[in-house]
Amino acid sequence: MTRTLARSLSRKKIVTNEGKVIGTLKNIIVDFDTGQIIDLIIYPDPSFDTSGYRVEGDRLFITFEAVKDIKDYIIVDRYLSRK
Repeated sequence: MTRTLARSLSRKKIVTNEGKVIGTLKNIIVDFDTGQIIDLIIYPDPSFDTSGYRVEGDRLFITFEAVKDIKDYIIVDRYLSRK
């Protein structure tokens, strides 16, 4: 994956590799010791079924390991994104 500035990720749509909209990126969790992104914090789309995902309040968390591509959208693997 190529380098991407964090500010360019703000408010990007998150979609599964099957094209289903999960929601909009709100924030990221970073390990400051390693510089690695740990999780994406997402405001889920009202039509998205969040069962099977890690949800806290109105936010959904997806591990960064599930990210497959970042362009106009952030594409995540549907199976890797579950808890």
